[in-house]
Amino acid sequence: MAVRRNSGILGVIVLIWLVIGVVAAVQRDYFKESDANCATAGTIALTIVAGPLNYAGVNPKVDDCDVQIPQPSK
Repeated sequence: MAVRRNSGILGVIVLIWLVIGVVAAVQRDYFKESDANCATAGTIALTIVAGPLNYAGVNPKVDDCDVQIPQPSK
């Protein structure tokens, strides 16, 4: 039973961590930009995952996404 209690607490901590990351992304106006590209999506995702670290000076950014999309066979 102790394992279940610990996993519940861990789940709450992770949820709070991610909510803090979303708040940081909103404060940086990442959701208001009209540019929808890989770099913007990556920056938003990294900001959310960084969570409270954003308030400790971490400012994750993705500058370029060089994604090679496979072409259909001929």
